[in-house]
Amino acid sequence: MNTMLIPLLVAIPLLFAFFIPLVARRIRALADILGNLATLATLIIAILLFGSRGVYELGGWSPPIGINWVLDGFSNLMLVIINLISFTATLFSSKYMEQYTAKYKYYSLFLLMVGGMNGVVLTGDIFNLFVFLEIASVASYALVAFGGNHEELEASFKYLILASIGSTLILFGIALVYGATGYLNMAAISSAIAAGGLSPILLFAVVFFIVGFGIKAALVPFHPWLPDAHPSAPAPISAMLSGVLIKALGIYALIRIMFNVIGMTPVFGWVLIAVGVLSMVVGVFLAVGQWDFKRLLAYHSISQMGYVILGIGLGGYILSSGGNQSVAMLAILGGVFHLANHSVFKSLLFLCSGSIEYSTGTRQLKEMGGLLEQMPLTRATCTIASLSIAGIPPFNGFWSKLIIMIAAIQAGFLWLAAITILVSFVTLISFLKVLRYTFLGKLPETLREVRESPAIMSVALVILAILCTGMGLLLVPGVREVILDPAVEALAQGFEYAQVVLAGF
Repeated sequence: MNTMLIPLLVAIPLLFAFFIPLVARRIRALADILGNLATLATLIIAILLFGSRGVYELGGWSPPIGINWVLDGFSNLMLVIINLISFTATLFSSKYMEQYTAKYKYYSLFLLMVGGMNGVVLTGDIFNLFVFLEIASVASYALVAFGGNHEELEASFKYLILASIGSTLILFGIALVYGATGYLNMAAISSAIAAGGLSPILLFAVVFFIVGFGIKAALVPFHPWLPDAHPSAPAPISAMLSGVLIKALGIYALIRIMFNVIGMTPVFGWVLIAVGVLSMVVGVFLAVGQWDFKRLLAYHSISQMGYVILGIGLGGYILSSGGNQSVAMLAILGGVFHLANHSVFKSLLFLCSGSIEYSTGTRQLKEMGGLLEQMPLTRATCTIASLSIAGIPPFNGFWSKLIIMIAAIQAGFLWLAAITILVSFVTLISFLKVLRYTFLGKLPETLREVRESPAIMSVALVILAILCTGMGLLLVPGVREVILDPAVEALAQGFEYAQVVLAGF
């Protein structure tokens, strides 16, 4: 594997982010072409690198002194997810963003966000992780406010304040870790902790990390920014925020540090389980009463992230307490698989909401109805995504939820399995409401002239709908071992991550 391809995942988005405003200021179509070209290029590179393992040393300086970027099973999977969703979002943006001004600014900010997320996933240096996290965060603040209206500016300001608190806590945690170990390289930190154990300072740093990354991931009780940010942001940005941003900056960073740097303990496992259950239950019940389509989807993002944290936290608890390793691996598999599934079906749901809003001018469910004939493709893809998030077979959300439930039962936590079923049932009720009020019933007079969204937007919907239908095949023997199991093993190896990285694979 040519490790020289690894930095292109960060370099291409950042270079295009600065290049597009220089050449596309007057030609709007050029911004679309270059923006889609950049995300397509990073997606192709992520696919080409998939299955590879490697360490790229910046400037030729070896760890632990230099900054290194690490490609393993988990970062492989995350990179494909991030760049796939980014490409479908830029496809959708080509027409959708025509209602906004300055598309070249939009694509510049969008690609800064993509480059930042790729950097977070690749970096093996904890301070470098913070730098990339801030690049992506600052770009996302501006994108939430891109429309410039009062609602959007207010939501962006709330997001900025709360996310900045999270960033500050993360930075404090990094400072404490550096003070306790003398390293910023994650593999070196891991080796130091494996040799010396967790000191009170490091435990204090863990608290900062859980709260800081919990805010970035919008986990309960750190979630208040998300329900305002999603309805205000343009639909492609909502898809990015929910589909990949909260995962890359929140979920991925938290579990990578907890499993491979700090090291899991039974207490940490229970904390993740508790946060997961709380997010699942609070998010889904807050979603049921919403009539703003995008706000409803935002609360479901909180709930679905609970599934991810529950599965991975349960696996971490079982591993660290000396339980059945196969059950632990199954739980982590469920969490990781649901992370991938959620990226697809939730991005599709937000793009569907954007398609509906683009054509009807509203996102209020009570103002819709009867769009079954007017928007057949949007209706079909939205139905697929709704069944996926509700966990209805054979769509992708069913399989990851089923794995988490089976793992909970095999681990003896029947009450956790019961909660997963309850939350899925309430989720189904919520999306039956969405489908009923959006596509069924009588068509309002004001929507008689509504037609399907432009073709380029529909292409993005179809790509994601096909994935929702077919991702269950990732569990087929032979496929699972190539795509999902390496990500699970990368987390389960814990402190062995340090030996793998420092040995240069």
